[in-house]
Amino acid sequence: MTHFMNKKEDLVIEAIDGAITAAGGTLSRLDGYPHIRVVTRSNWTKSKVALVSGGGSGHEPAHAGFVGEGMLTAAVCGDVFASPSVDAVLAAILTVTGPAGCLLIVKNYTGDRLNFGLAAERARAFGHRVEMVVVDDDVALPDVPQARGVAGTLFVHKIAGALAENGADLETIAKTARRVIANSRSIGMSLDTCTVPGSPKENRIPEGKAELGLGIHGEAGFEQVAYVNSREAMAAVVDKLQVNISDKPHVALLNNLGAASVLEMFVLANELTQSSIGGQINWMVGPAAMMTSLDMHGFSVSLFEMADGDEALLSAPTPVAGWPGCVQLLKSNILPLPDGLAPIKALPSPHQATRDLLTSCCEVLISTEAVLNALDAKSGDGDTGSTLANASRALIEAMDSLPLSDPTQLYRAIGQELSQTMGGSSGVLLAIFFAAAGDASSSGLPMRESLKAGLDRMQQIGGAQPGDRTMIDALQPALEAMNDGMEAAAKAARVGANHTATLAKAKAGRASYLNEEQLLGHNDPGAEAVARLFEHLAKL
Repeated sequence: MTHFMNKKEDLVIEAIDGAITAAGGTLSRLDGYPHIRVVTRSNWTKSKVALVSGGGSGHEPAHAGFVGEGMLTAAVCGDVFASPSVDAVLAAILTVTGPAGCLLIVKNYTGDRLNFGLAAERARAFGHRVEMVVVDDDVALPDVPQARGVAGTLFVHKIAGALAENGADLETIAKTARRVIANSRSIGMSLDTCTVPGSPKENRIPEGKAELGLGIHGEAGFEQVAYVNSREAMAAVVDKLQVNISDKPHVALLNNLGAASVLEMFVLANELTQSSIGGQINWMVGPAAMMTSLDMHGFSVSLFEMADGDEALLSAPTPVAGWPGCVQLLKSNILPLPDGLAPIKALPSPHQATRDLLTSCCEVLISTEAVLNALDAKSGDGDTGSTLANASRALIEAMDSLPLSDPTQLYRAIGQELSQTMGGSSGVLLAIFFAAAGDASSSGLPMRESLKAGLDRMQQIGGAQPGDRTMIDALQPALEAMNDGMEAAAKAARVGANHTATLAKAKAGRASYLNEEQLLGHNDPGAEAVARLFEHLAKL
């Protein structure tokens, strides 16, 4: 994978410079490039206990993103996934440590323990008071003698940082940090491995699998499990955490490992709170990218058993860029829809033939979801199939409430359902289409003329015309040919849909933003959906 960088060897120092620039003067660095890369608070006076953490780069915003009032005093940055040197750690300690002393917060990796530990010894030889705590919150590998330190480290950063900001002494902060470590548990899951800049990607996780318990440096997890959906993924993570926690109230830190979208992370947040341990989670940090693994498409969950006073420390304000805040979880407040969004519905009425016809048409659209999405990916955002399939599923679920025996009211009812369940411009246009068809039917027009009236209204409002590379290119010729039978309509729809692949320019929809090379040779997905529907109807 190509990365936005200049030279691999300059990646970390240029990223640090960018972070400092974006911090608006609150961060500074030591003049030690390229081997000593230390980010510090600009306003530090050495009047309180200093907190120093760090490790390999590639976990951003950890660690420099947590430097600031109420959290870290300094962060020491190594190369990507590599511990910083003893001299770099020592430079940080000597720079920020005053009479109150310094606490080193270290993740439990051999390189970090050794380099931070030796630096602490050397700093003590200079007369500084230095304590070190080692975070080992990962429960992925229960049989290893040294558990890894992962995202649970952030609980230590925040609680120790709030204590230090409040003026607590070194012994109190170190004792509290050790308690936080003892009561923190974490595990991660990913659908893909990360890509280290300048190195080939390791594709060890096959399609349809997720890896459970992998490390933040891309280390393999202990198990690959079948990936079904977000609910089962979260359940697998929760199963490993549940056996390692008490039944007391906890705070959950939901961490994006780098490449999961914000949309996915909110889904995972919902699954976590609805899981078997949801009742024990009273507070949440995130979801957010906090302790990442470059571009890993995964997440981790860290749990910390809360004691008296911890909520205030976790919720204490801090201006640091990487901390998203800690919130108490409350019951969702669901407000009623305003008047006007609950339209008067016609009385439902049964008609088995109409029900079977509508259901079969919906099933056609559901079955072509992947095909239509693939077509739309060539000319749009790849969701036409899902949009139509989701609306079809909703229509099937609403079948018992539809006036199936009254065509006029049925057109209007379908329009109402689509306006509520089908997103995007297609949903609006089809809602207009069926509403106008219902109006025409109420005046006594037969089905074909009613549908043509719906098409006319859709064109008036939407603005698309034949040749604009939309569903109209298949729908209009199909309706024109319906007097000659459904087979003729299906053939006309197919010719119209295939013709869209020869159109070099779209004049409506998202495809209108694309160039000729991206459009030629690919049917418009809306026109393809219309053609497949009429082909299905011709077989009945």
